[in-house]
Amino acid sequence: MLQHHGHDVVVVGAGIAGLTATAALVAAGRDTVCLEARERVGGRLLSTPAPPGALDLGATWFWDGERRVAKLAARLGIDTFKQHLAGDTLVQSATGVRRLHGNLLDAPARRFAPGAHALARVLAAGLPADVVRLDAPVTAIHRRAMGGLDVRTPNWVLHAEHVILAVPPALALARIDFGPELSPELVRLARTTPVWMGAVAKVVARYPAAFWREVGLAGAAASRTGPLQEVHDMSGPDGRPAALFGFAEAQAVGPGFEQAVTAQLAQLFGPAAAEPETLHIQDWSGERWTAPPAVHRLADYSLFGHPLYQRSALNGRLHWASTETADQYSGHIEGALAAAERAARTVLSPTTTDKANSCSR
Repeated sequence: MLQHHGHDVVVVGAGIAGLTATAALVAAGRDTVCLEARERVGGRLLSTPAPPGALDLGATWFWDGERRVAKLAARLGIDTFKQHLAGDTLVQSATGVRRLHGNLLDAPARRFAPGAHALARVLAAGLPADVVRLDAPVTAIHRRAMGGLDVRTPNWVLHAEHVILAVPPALALARIDFGPELSPELVRLARTTPVWMGAVAKVVARYPAAFWREVGLAGAAASRTGPLQEVHDMSGPDGRPAALFGFAEAQAVGPGFEQAVTAQLAQLFGPAAAEPETLHIQDWSGERWTAPPAVHRLADYSLFGHPLYQRSALNGRLHWASTETADQYSGHIEGALAAAERAARTVLSPTTTDKANSCSR
C-alpha cells in the first residue's frame, strides 16, 4: 500500500539545482523533501576519485563572473584552482595534425580540487536527515481537487503545495505522467528542449604525468576526424592527477570506441598517450535519469531559458529549476544555481499560488 505524506514543497531531482533549491527552502523554514531517482546525489556533477584529487565525468569548470558558483564553493569550504592554459593547441584533420601557437580553445576558468561532485555531496550532507530521499523516482504529478499537487513514486504519494522540477524538461516529460494538466505549448517546448550533455560522451584519460606540458602543449586539441571532437587538460593542481579529457558524440560509443580514442590521443600527443593508466568513458545519453529516449535528436539550443520556463505552471504551483531553464548561464553550473534561486524565490513569494498563467490549465 502506498504511503501518503504531506509537505510544503517537493523538489524533484538532487542535482546541484535541486539541492540548492532544497537548502534555500529548508533554511526558510519550509517543510521540504527532495526526491532523487538515482542512488546518489549530484546528477550531472559526477567525479571519480583519482588521488590526490578527482576526475570530473560531468561538469568541470566555472568562469569569471559566475558569482553563485564561486560563493557556493567558498561557503562549503571547497578549494578551487585555475584551469591550466599555458602551451600550444593541436588541430587534427584528414591531412594530419598541426600545431598552432598558444591555447586557442580554453578561456580562463576554475576547477574544483576535490571534483565538481563535492559541491553536491557537501551541500546534501548539510541538510537535515530524510530531506533527500534517494532511489525515489517520481512517476506522476497531478493536481489535487482540494488544491496543491500529488507527487507519486513507487512507494509514496506526497501531497505538496509546490513542486520544483530540477531535472531537464525533456526528461521530466519522458519519465513523469502529468496527464492532461500541462498546456500543449509547454509540453511541446519541454519535449524538444535539448538536455545539456545529454547527447555527449565524456572521455577522461589519466596518465602518470602531464607529459604534454613538457613539450609546450596546453593539452588543448580540436579534431575534424574524431572520435573526440575537442580535448582539454584535466590535470589537477600542479599537474596531479595528470589527465586529458575530450568530448565525443554519444552515438559514436560502441565496439572499437576505446581503441579509436587511444589511437587518436597517440596521433595528437605522441606514443605516451596511447596507454593511459585509466580510461573513463561516461556516456550521458545512456543515463536513464539524465537523458530521455532519442536525446540526440534534440538540437535547438535556442530553447534554453525560454520565457515559459520563467513562469510557474499548474496555477503557480509547478516550477522549473534545471540549467536548461535558466535565462542566464544556461548549460553551466551557474545556470543551475540561477534557476534554483528563481524557483525557490517564487515558492517563497506570498502571492505565488494566486498567479495562474498562460502555461497552466
